[in-house]
Amino acid sequence: MQLSKSYEEILDFIASGTTPEAVAAFRPSEAATQRVEELTRRAEDGMLDAEERAELDDYLQLEHLMILAKAKARQRIDLGK
Repeated sequence: MQLSKSYEEILDFIASGTTPEAVAAFRPSEAATQRVEELTRRAEDGMLDAEERAELDDYLQLEHLMILAKAKARQRIDLGK
């Protein structure tokens, strides 16, 4: 199974060990951010091929997952205070 770079980035983050504070502070790399911006522009122009559409979908799914994880992490941080 070949994983997209977006999945690799998140898996590396998780595998390195984490804390609620680290999850809440997580930001994607500059390269990932630029790639999403590029794919989004291409999507708006109707210029994405199937592989790029799948890549953009991966990013969007992971963004949703991280939003949920950050919300849970912030709850844990607040409970610990």
